[in-house]
Amino acid sequence: MKNKTKAWLIALGVIGLALVAGWSLRNYNFAVLNPKGVIGFQERRLIYEALLLSLVVVIPVFSLTFFIAWKYRASNTKAKYSPDWDHSRIIESIWWGVPTILIVILSFMAWNSSHVLDPYKSLSSTTKPLTIQVIALQWKWLFIYPEQHIASVNFVQFPVNTPINFEITSDAPMNSFWIPQLGGQIYAMPGMTTQLHLMADQIGNYRGSSANISGQGFAGMVFTARASSLNDFTKWVGIAGRSSLKLTEQQYQTLLKPSSNNPTSLYSAPDAGLYDRVVLKYMLPASELSALPPASSTNTGVY
Repeated sequence: MKNKTKAWLIALGVIGLALVAGWSLRNYNFAVLNPKGVIGFQERRLIYEALLLSLVVVIPVFSLTFFIAWKYRASNTKAKYSPDWDHSRIIESIWWGVPTILIVILSFMAWNSSHVLDPYKSLSSTTKPLTIQVIALQWKWLFIYPEQHIASVNFVQFPVNTPINFEITSDAPMNSFWIPQLGGQIYAMPGMTTQLHLMADQIGNYRGSSANISGQGFAGMVFTARASSLNDFTKWVGIAGRSSLKLTEQQYQTLLKPSSNNPTSLYSAPDAGLYDRVVLKYMLPASELSALPPASSTNTGVY
């Protein structure tokens, strides 16, 4: 009787702790579970579906583990002893068949979502996409708007319900660009251009960060992604266009120096072709790079 009481107390304690933890975290904002964009919503649904399917195996396995450990404990002399019992075809069919079926389902989901949520895939919209070039530096993010002729550090703004085409590279160690509430991360690598298509469907400020450890200042390599109305975005572009700071080659070399926890800054008139030269400098000899025309507005593409 005492053992049963003890078991019930332990079970109630575990349930109580789970309830307390759930209550404490009820208002906590888990970014990937609180999406504000079309890609983020699809990724959250995929997480939930994979979790629920996994629980079909996880719950029975852990339940049976505790049940068997309790039922066949050394102090339980009433447990049935079956030394000649070998195996059960029914039970083995269940514990091999069910996981196999789940793996097949999860494999299909992974294959399908890899194509549907391909970061290189343009988003369907009647609104003209906005191109933003991203350069990962140590330990800050540089955003260049080639059509608006402005640039910013550790801050990116775009209109809500507008497809954003991020073209991403690195002029520092390999990094990873991530806005959790809008969509998944993608790597930023020297000498390469990667792409990420996102779209916010709610106005707000969203935290962006690096998802790849890149050295001492990694923790401070964060930025603000602001989704605003088209009118507010146009006003912000005007403010940035009047900035006294100009993103010349000399200014870029200053930004290139390692620094962490950098404040937001706006730049006007970035050198045309700066992004392309950053990509190409890891691919061409210095003599050929210096011979390139300084005003090449065509993106180099994917390498």
